[in-house]
Amino acid sequence: MPATALQPAVIVGVDEAGRGALAGPVVAGACVLPKNFRSLPPFLQDSKQLDPDVREHAFAWICRNCTIGTGATSAEDVDTHGILWATELAMQRAVAALAEEVTPTYLLIDGRDAFWFDYPHSSIIHGDALEPCISAASIVAKVTRDRLMVAYDKEYPHYAFACHKGYGTPEHLDLVKSRGPCSIHRKTFLTKCASAPVMPDAPATTRRAHQRGRVAA
Repeated sequence: MPATALQPAVIVGVDEAGRGALAGPVVAGACVLPKNFRSLPPFLQDSKQLDPDVREHAFAWICRNCTIGTGATSAEDVDTHGILWATELAMQRAVAALAEEVTPTYLLIDGRDAFWFDYPHSSIIHGDALEPCISAASIVAKVTRDRLMVAYDKEYPHYAFACHKGYGTPEHLDLVKSRGPCSIHRKTFLTKCASAPVMPDAPATTRRAHQRGRVAA
């Protein structure tokens, strides 16, 4: 029997964060869950359903116990090549980073898009809510991107990036209208959203505040 047949499968979950944002990068996460856990923690679920403090706790657990990789593409990449290209490249970079530690056997990708990878793979609609390895990847992507947007908030202090993380909240749109875009805004997205609603994957606190008729400061 070939030696490869004796090796355990390495299933990698892959997901992205920031695809629908008006500013900032697309960030992808790739994750292999540990095999020595009898049960996985309950916080391994769709990152968008977790409060920020729970998401940070989950991220710390994942970093301690899982093999992960991250990848990103810029707002300029999105404007130049399109969001699908930028998303695919970010995911490819995340998988490549993970592959420096372990060789993937199969990839489980969140969503319905037919992306290209060097490894066998399947796309799963709502995979971030159905497959724990994709849930973990979504948390890695979300926390990594949120931290980048907090850093950008210090570089561009007039856009409240630390609050809305670049998504199309009313506050963000008002700031863009009054100040114009900065270098990390996706110009191709802004032309389509003069009256855009809050994005569905905007931060949970922002969505709740908007539903109450205001945006969290």
